[in-house]
Amino acid sequence: MPHRNLHKRLLTALAAATVAFAAGAQDRPDDIRLPDLGSSANALISPQEAQDYGAMMLQQMRALDMVVDDPLLDDYINNLGFRLVANSAKPKDHFAFFIAKDPVINAFSAPGGYIGMNSGLIIITRSEDELAAVMAHEIGHITQNHLQRAYEAAKKDTPLMALIALGAIAAGGAAGGQAAAATLLGGQGVLMQKQINFTRKDEAEADRTGIETLSKSGYDPNAMAGFFARMEDEMSADSGGINVPSLLLDHPVTAQRISDAKARAGSLIAAQKLQPSGNLLDKESWAKQTAPIVYVKDATSLLPSSHSAGKGPSTYLLMRERVRVLSDDAYRMSSFYAGLLGRQDGRFNTPEIHYGYALALIRSGQGGKAITQLQPLVDKNPDNLVLRLALADARLQDGQRAAALDIYAALNTESPRNKAIGVAYANALTQGGSKAQAEQAASMLRPMLEDTDEPGLFTAYARASERADQAVRAGEAYAQASYLSGRPFDAMEQLKTLLKRNDLDYYARARIQAHIAELTPLVMELRKRRVSTDDNPDGTSQTQQQFGSGCKGRICLGWGANPGQ
Repeated sequence: MPHRNLHKRLLTALAAATVAFAAGAQDRPDDIRLPDLGSSANALISPQEAQDYGAMMLQQMRALDMVVDDPLLDDYINNLGFRLVANSAKPKDHFAFFIAKDPVINAFSAPGGYIGMNSGLIIITRSEDELAAVMAHEIGHITQNHLQRAYEAAKKDTPLMALIALGAIAAGGAAGGQAAAATLLGGQGVLMQKQINFTRKDEAEADRTGIETLSKSGYDPNAMAGFFARMEDEMSADSGGINVPSLLLDHPVTAQRISDAKARAGSLIAAQKLQPSGNLLDKESWAKQTAPIVYVKDATSLLPSSHSAGKGPSTYLLMRERVRVLSDDAYRMSSFYAGLLGRQDGRFNTPEIHYGYALALIRSGQGGKAITQLQPLVDKNPDNLVLRLALADARLQDGQRAAALDIYAALNTESPRNKAIGVAYANALTQGGSKAQAEQAASMLRPMLEDTDEPGLFTAYARASERADQAVRAGEAYAQASYLSGRPFDAMEQLKTLLKRNDLDYYARARIQAHIAELTPLVMELRKRRVSTDDNPDGTSQTQQQFGSGCKGRICLGWGANPGQ
């Protein structure tokens, strides 16, 4: 099970946490006592603990279905993010980027370098430069320690890090997961920027460092000022200013701030013209300057701006439509795209709109119609991985399994460690395939499990292993998927059930016992503090009915109730 020491380190978070937010302090029971950890924000938490807090926050957001978990989008947003991190003030610090399933136009940063981009924000951007600008700004908040500064200035009596990390669990302490989701989406939970405003100095500093990062990464330094100005214009154009983007509430924009950003961008553009062109960073220099990044295949590719290079559909535009579809209802999106493509002016007759329509059709069970949208695009762009992968998905959904497998196989040969291809290919091999095909799928996915926190990858591996009669490996993977999805109690019960099997060899038994030993302190602490989670709503115990075979939401419990089977 990856992240072997994470369970123990998370106990530090629990020890410092309460089951209510500072914003809801008036509703706290009288018997809750908050620890005094001193006045220095920087001394509250180590970098490793901050990273663990961020990881737990992400797990709890997943438990509430608040994350767009998709291998293609994960790779895209992380490659974009790390291209910026490589040129930031602290390129060796830990960062992780994800997409929050939230239509609100906003972005946020959390301890440990976790940066979330709301789906609403990605959809509203007009270019990758704008998207990169917002990401660079959030990176600036992290590298300049603004979270710690904001906490110290606010003099909160509850540690900021604990609030952020355990927000999703804490919000549901009184009324379960639905209350947690409502609190988070209402702007009172995980995103502490909505409770503790950054100072104007912090915002200006994040702008300055962000613009420098943009420039060094090959993006338009003017993109940040341009995007914020556009958001301000849209707010001003709104009747009465009612629909103010949350981005502007959390990152107040003034004419002076926009003017300063433009001036900064202008000076950087002038400096750029005096610098040599081309990629001047070799791999040896990279290794000395920046920490290893699991998402990046070729480190030197992070520096040059490739967002507008090459022919064919823009990857950014395709990914923007993918975010739009995966964060909304499939049938509503099908109607949305059909309406755009049905316009007489032909304004939306573009590759990305056809791609988005095809994705919505696939998700709504109309693979045949999706093929008619995708095939012309693939014919014109035969080397485009994104379009070919979508065509394979459409053919599989339409019952053309052999044709789909051919496409998946070709893509996998070209990109053997690509997670998006691997998961799609493995699922296609597993569903309706032979035992040998399932074994092939499991072997293909196994190396990808080493450095990932994506539950979907573990679920795909578990299904393939189960189909290949590798029940023990399947059980372990299902448990890890549950844990990474914010369901530690489910993970524990699955491991205990697995341990009862009578066909475990020495190594499997030792491995499972080690997993249980790692998870036990965390589960016991959650119970002790009566922290409610989606898989333990009352905060104290569970019933056996929660476990067993079948799927529950996004997590599948695949093995039978009989431990001997």
